[in-house]
Formats: sequence, C-alpha cells, structure tokens
Amino acid sequence: MTLVSAVVSDETPIDLDAAERAVQDLLKALGQDADSEHLQDTPRRVVAAYAELLTPQPFTLTTFLNEEGYDEMVLVRDISFQSLCQHHMLPFHGVAHVGYLPGERILGLSKLARVVEHFARRLQVQERLTQQIAACLDENLRPKGVGVVLEAEHQCMSLRGVRANGSRTITSALCGTMRTDSATRQEFLALAQPTRMERRP
Repeated sequence: MTLVSAVVSDETPIDLDAAERAVQDLLKALGQDADSEHLQDTPRRVVAAYAELLTPQPFTLTTFLNEEGYDEMVLVRDISFQSLCQHHMLPFHGVAHVGYLPGERILGLSKLARVVEHFARRLQVQERLTQQIAACLDENLRPKGVGVVLEAEHQCMSLRGVRANGSRTITSALCGTMRTDSATRQEFLALAQPTRMERRP
C-alpha cells in the first residue's frame, strides 16, 4: 500500500499580551468597569477563547493509492463546524457536506472533516471557506472532481441587525467533473441536499 502525506499547517502568531490590553480597553470604552470582580480576568479569558478559535491545528493529509480503482463518489455529510465572521467577529456554525470522485488516490475519511475544521479556524466569510476546502482537496488529492456544500447560521444575522433567527446561508464549490459534467453535478447535489439544521438555543 502506497501512502502519500501532506502536512497542512499555518503560522498564525498571536500577541496575547497586546490582545489582553486591547480587550481591557474595549471594555472600558463600552462603559464597563474593567476592574470589577467579574471582569478582572475577562481579558485573559476572551483572548484565550479567540486564540483557540483562530488557531488552525496542523495535520497530515494522508492519501492512499486507489488500488481497487474505485471510481464512484465518496461523500461525508453533516460535518459540524464553527467559525468567526470576518465582518463582526461573531460566530457562525453549521454543517459541511464534502465529496470527491477518486482518481489515482483516496483519502482517509476523517481527513475530510480535518480540512473543514482547519479552514474554519480563522476569521472567515462562508463563501471563501467553501472555496478553500474545495481547493485544498483538489490540489492535494488530485481527484476527478470535488464538491463542497456548506449550510450555516450566522449570529451576526440572528443576534443583531435583522435578527433573522434560524435562517441559513448555503454555499457550494465544485471542481473538475463535479462542475463540468451535469450528471455528476446533479448526483453530488442530490446526495448533499441540505437538511434543516436543528435549531440551537
């Protein structure tokens, strides 16, 4: 069995001290008593939370030789993800449906979820996140086709502004035969048909 790996990682240094000072200044600017008992440790906690949400974890994108010549679609549905809106720094969360048509190599199934999680851990817009997942798989796996559908609820819409609680945004990205062959595209989109996400409190 032949195995090829690509390490996917990002260098994202975070200045924790500067970030803590900025959060403390923000609290004061918002009219909060940053020295109160309940807020004294808030800057550290906020920075720790954002550092976790914005730090992609490196992983090995392991692929295997497609020895059996499998040529049907591989699809993983309902991969949960959460990210941060680049415009408001509020969370958005949802599910990803990711599929590909194997070429010479196949991918460990858990790695599809790893790719989604990797690109979600940064300030994002959903359209870019969808494209990045598809491009990463297309570049590293070299399949015959890749398809990605994301459906997510954005708190910048549900908690503020229009307050459209429960509304979902659906985006897709298609590469290779998933894009150029109508029958293959229809098969993927039918299998990845978005389902009504359970509303979270």
